[in-house]
Amino acid sequence: MAENRTEKSARPAAPRERSGWLARIAPGVRGAFQKKNDTPENLWVKCPDTGEMIYRPDLEASLWVTPSGFHMRIGAAQRLRYTFDDGQFEKIASPVVLDDPLKFPDEKPYADRLKAARKTTGEQDSMAIGFGQIQGQPAVVIVQDFSFMGGSLGMGAGETFVKAAQEAVTRNVPLVIFTASGGARMQEGTLSLMQMARTTLALNEVKAAGLPYVVVLTDPTTGGVLASYAMLGDVHLAEPNATIGFSGRRVIEQTIRETLPPGFQKSEFLVERGMIDRVTTRGELPAVLSSILKTLMMGRAASAAA
Repeated sequence: MAENRTEKSARPAAPRERSGWLARIAPGVRGAFQKKNDTPENLWVKCPDTGEMIYRPDLEASLWVTPSGFHMRIGAAQRLRYTFDDGQFEKIASPVVLDDPLKFPDEKPYADRLKAARKTTGEQDSMAIGFGQIQGQPAVVIVQDFSFMGGSLGMGAGETFVKAAQEAVTRNVPLVIFTASGGARMQEGTLSLMQMARTTLALNEVKAAGLPYVVVLTDPTTGGVLASYAMLGDVHLAEPNATIGFSGRRVIEQTIRETLPPGFQKSEFLVERGMIDRVTTRGELPAVLSSILKTLMMGRAASAAA
């Protein structure tokens, strides 16, 4: 005789979730105390100078200058906002040039490097142009972005510089540049080196129009950039502790077989020896630039009136 047995499931029943009295009278309270992973990963930034962790909003409020006075590198958009009155300016589009004209062979295709740099910075190349007022003084400003392939000078940057110089002449305003570069762009070979001459010729037009050209050297400014438009200004300013030089320290020491002094190629060292005119903190730059530009434009205004 077969036994009549009730088949039981092998899987045990799930235990009922227990709720506390607070959850029963206020159902939404459980979610209020759940851990949320919504904190930005980059909320704290490490100071390259001291290793101190700095709260990002505080760093942004101080124009990316750390409590120790270290001037961190900033992008083109930030630099333009910090320079112009109320952060307002007209963005002038950079000319479009041929990508990878030499079909440069590399571990990573040059075209892919350009694409990645454009995505990261939001700029077409290592230079950006803006037009606006610097404490009431109109000016065309060029910013070189080191985060775009080391701020290297190539055809795109050269065309942008020429466009900015032409805009300054057309608008009859001074030209200002913030330099930051490792030098010429190796992926463009001789075409890159040609930009040293092209930018110099463009500056001749600015000077022929009697317009000021002011250079602000930021960290780092080296190589072919220093050997061309970075040293052709009417006035040369520099941010604190910026590296400024043509070749690296080790290369020079091996060449001359001498030990270079401490702080060699830093802005403070160079201002003492007359290579640059003044070291100016980031927060002071708009006021200093405005004063210099107004002074240099006074003679032009008097000539125009006469």
